[in-house]
Amino acid sequence: MSAAFLTATELREGGPEGLTKALERTLWHLGFQDVRVIDGAHDHGADLLAVRDREQWVFQSKWKAHGTADHAGVDDLERARTHYRADKAVLVTNTNIAASAEARRQALAGIGVDITLWHGATLDAIGQRMPDRVPAPYALRPYQEQAVAAIERDLDAEGTALLVLATGLGKTVVGGEVIGNLLGSRPDARVLVVAHMRDLVGQLEKALWRHIPKSVPTRLLTGENKPRALDGVVVATVESALSAVRTGYEPDLIMIDETHHVAETGRFAELLDLCGTTGQFGVTATPWRGDKFDITARFGHPSFKMGIAEGMAAGYLSAVDYKLYADGVDWDAVQDISRHGYSIKDLNRRLFLPQRDEEIVEHLRAAWRETAEPRAIVFCQTIEHAEHMAGVLAVSDPAWVRASHLHSGLPKRHRDVLLNEFRLGRVPVITCVDVFNEGVDVPDVNLIAFLRVTHSRRIFVQQLGRGLRLSPGKKALKVLDFVTDIRRAAAVLNLRRTLEAEESEHLELPHVSRIEFQDETVGSLMDMWIQDAADLETAADEVRLQFPLPKGIL
Repeated sequence: MSAAFLTATELREGGPEGLTKALERTLWHLGFQDVRVIDGAHDHGADLLAVRDREQWVFQSKWKAHGTADHAGVDDLERARTHYRADKAVLVTNTNIAASAEARRQALAGIGVDITLWHGATLDAIGQRMPDRVPAPYALRPYQEQAVAAIERDLDAEGTALLVLATGLGKTVVGGEVIGNLLGSRPDARVLVVAHMRDLVGQLEKALWRHIPKSVPTRLLTGENKPRALDGVVVATVESALSAVRTGYEPDLIMIDETHHVAETGRFAELLDLCGTTGQFGVTATPWRGDKFDITARFGHPSFKMGIAEGMAAGYLSAVDYKLYADGVDWDAVQDISRHGYSIKDLNRRLFLPQRDEEIVEHLRAAWRETAEPRAIVFCQTIEHAEHMAGVLAVSDPAWVRASHLHSGLPKRHRDVLLNEFRLGRVPVITCVDVFNEGVDVPDVNLIAFLRVTHSRRIFVQQLGRGLRLSPGKKALKVLDFVTDIRRAAAVLNLRRTLEAEESEHLELPHVSRIEFQDETVGSLMDMWIQDAADLETAADEVRLQFPLPKGIL
């Protein structure tokens, strides 16, 4: 069976972007990891970077409506190979290679530079021979199989379903399997997958390639991407999906990613109402919303649910070695605070003494030296803060000289190149703001530092989850938390209590989590203070608090 996306017609009609996307999907089928499109200004002659067997590959794609790819493509590729320090280099075209390109390739081979050429016939042959599905390094975990079965059961019975899985437990894997199973039984079924952000839509399409047959096309539908057909799997922003449905598109199944973005009214609600007879299921790691709307009113109670603590206790997420640096407590203020009601803002200002950059660097250096093959993410408060901290780290230790910042103000190509370098270990530390909150898979992270205050339980869980994915050699995720805010203390204590309760049922784990305060006297104080303040974690600055003074602390 041929691959639908590698036929001569599909490649010709897809244009330059279509060829690059077809190549990207092909590389996943061929067992590559960390495949990233970097085509754009200042790409140094490369269109894709990919990793296989710890080798860096660079690809240059040359789309032609007719004619052949000439030697310029070979020259671009050689420039890219040098710039990205690639181990392998491949020139790809949908038609054929000109004699000048072959001559240039042979000349480079004569001086020890090997360049591989893939033309239209090569791609067709690859499409015929490659596996029907992307090779999976691991089988579905037992809970993932249970989740797939539960979603399919509820879709059949109720027409709706909801999956709640903590970051790192594979919510997209489960959703992809549900879609793949439908296409296995109904190859002509039309599936719509919707997300709230354009960048997230692109990531979703690529993630779904792992779960659907090569005979099924995928279509990206956004304000900038208008596919010629809406067959197969359509992955769309909510605005574009709504427009397509209004003009007659009728999917057989809808999946809503990051379902916590669905409100009682609005674009998601309108889309789901218009497709009222279509099966609908949502997936999210964080079901909480800032307003009072409960997403179960739309999708029903979770068909399957597993949180961070449960996943960690069962060994499906990394253990944590979590340390909260709240040792700057102003003890002179404690008695006064305990007798008077203060707003959270005033309490934080009076109670905590913030850490200085120099102290943060020293704590991070100590943790770095204790961690095998360290890869670190530092969450910062603002773009300016992220850039500042990257500069501080780069001059603070020889191991961090290539520390880099990552934020939404950077071009996507720059972000993709940086993430590829991070995966390969060439960039040791990334400072960022919110780029890692949703949709970014970085399983090799084994060290996280929090330098920012977030009063959103959802954001805290998402950011912590970026380091909880298992990877070979990772014993535990080391977390350094410098956030001097009593709500963060509440969040950490809630996590510790939940994890202790869960781990008591799993005594066979090779690595047990530790969540502690650098000054455990402070930890004991906070633990007693916050025991009865269940809603403190997400309280606003203006909320006034009054805690009893624990006996025996002072």
